[in-house]
Amino acid sequence: MAERFEIVEKALLKLLEEKKYATLRDILTTMNPMDVAGLFDGLDEKQIPLMFRLLPKEQAAETFVEMEPEAKELLIRGFSDNELKEVLDELYVDDAADIVEEMPANVVQRILKHADPEMRSSINQILRYPENSAGALMTMEYVSLRPDMTVAQAMDTIRENGFDKETINNCYVTDSSRRLVGVVSLRALVLAKNTEEPIKDLMDSNVVSVSTTTDQEDVSKLFEKYGFLAIPVVDAENRLVGIVTIDDAISILQD
Repeated sequence: MAERFEIVEKALLKLLEEKKYATLRDILTTMNPMDVAGLFDGLDEKQIPLMFRLLPKEQAAETFVEMEPEAKELLIRGFSDNELKEVLDELYVDDAADIVEEMPANVVQRILKHADPEMRSSINQILRYPENSAGALMTMEYVSLRPDMTVAQAMDTIRENGFDKETINNCYVTDSSRRLVGVVSLRALVLAKNTEEPIKDLMDSNVVSVSTTTDQEDVSKLFEKYGFLAIPVVDAENRLVGIVTIDDAISILQD
């Protein structure tokens, strides 16, 4: 498998050197972002931005997250303001926060300058938590519902706000003070026969959650134990502040 990828990698780099950009782009768009990120390790500084600009917007952002810090920094320094904003707009908040932590101060200033106000606020909030805590690992890209919403209203909320969320498989139910009171699955909502049924009648009020200061390894163990795709993160007053997703938990376990 490794030998086959090495052959593909050499072929792609040859296309880049021969300036066969259309063919190269067609092949890159069929590849996993993690594999594409690996290609950049074999490029010189002039080739990195050239290949990156061949990627479609969404794939470019996903590839950017997987790249080595040195390549990310080189790209950020070379991005136009518009290019940087396009990449940032496609990133999840936790990925953006991870990138900010990797970059030198002058690069961080440029990132925060071009992030939209909501993302900038979220990044700053995540960076305030201890390094190995759930708060530092979490994302704020989740769907929140109210217990008095009907199934129909909940589905409308998911359709309106769920597109850029990291997961919509489980939606978290909070009261007017943002305190976590339950969780309801998308499956339960889709299969509900009465669309006027309130969410509080469908939700599970026995929610497994972690605090912002919970150690990341302990969070990962909960994923192993329960098989969750996401776990909500609450503050000292049980207010929902974010979620940790399974992909982040796996990276902690691997480390």
